[in-house]
Amino acid sequence: MSADWQMQSAASWKLSLPCTRAEAEAIAVADLLPGLEPPPVLMTDEPDPEQPDVWTLSAYFEGEPDADALARVRALVATDIAGTLEKLDDEDWVTASQRGMAPVSAGRFFVHTPAHRDAVPPHAVAFEIDAGRAFGTGHHETTAGCLEALDGLAAAHRFANIADIGTGTGLLAFAAQRLWPAARVIASDIDPVSIDVSAVNAHVNRVALCSAAGGVLLVVADGMDAPELAERAPYDLIVANILAGPLIALADDFGSALAPGGTLMLAGLLARQADDVEAAYRAVGVMPESRVVRGDWPTMVLRKS
Repeated sequence: MSADWQMQSAASWKLSLPCTRAEAEAIAVADLLPGLEPPPVLMTDEPDPEQPDVWTLSAYFEGEPDADALARVRALVATDIAGTLEKLDDEDWVTASQRGMAPVSAGRFFVHTPAHRDAVPPHAVAFEIDAGRAFGTGHHETTAGCLEALDGLAAAHRFANIADIGTGTGLLAFAAQRLWPAARVIASDIDPVSIDVSAVNAHVNRVALCSAAGGVLLVVADGMDAPELAERAPYDLIVANILAGPLIALADDFGSALAPGGTLMLAGLLARQADDVEAAYRAVGVMPESRVVRGDWPTMVLRKS
């Protein structure tokens, strides 16, 4: 990550747009603005629980956005409303975006932004994850569901070789390393920016970046396509918090990379997509065991027979 990105400009801008719940869910789990540099931080929220389909999309920009950037954000939602564009004086876009990001508790884990460093409860396993250019701050149900499911596995399992595919911010890899400190952990993402962000987050959270047991190795990879991933296989735990389509496409690769009896954790899919994902993994001998469900987002735990 560049120093320019870390030192944010004071002249930040925010675009607010109405959206539906379905649009908010799609925005939460996809990279919808490739090519915008620096990209805006996209956040969605439900301002009125009595109107469950009325949501708000907020886009935080570093510097004043041009017409093209505004048009691309507005194209994410089906509304004729131009929205509200406002300048955020005297605060950077990360600080502005974090104000609405309350800490998340999932199992023994407590995930917070720098604004909530003083809120960590006693005995929690805490991670500080900044708002930024990678998905996986813990605030979406998919990431929180994975944290809860990982915590649930810890009592009965001693994993020694772990892969986090589509790591985003590195959070799930860091959580696995804390639960199984003697394990070798590798975390990959197709987006080099995510790997840069993960490296910064590792430093903030005192996670060793190395290939040895007790550390996390970061690599850029498309799915399982990297020499470092191939060399470490087979894995006794693979975690993949991505999207239903890629999860189905990777069924053969994940099935081959799992050790006999190995555990697979899948997330990033909606409840209506779970049966299709499960069917793809049954076909390669990876059978469903349990689910953690947060809202419409299941986290599926499967085991290779």
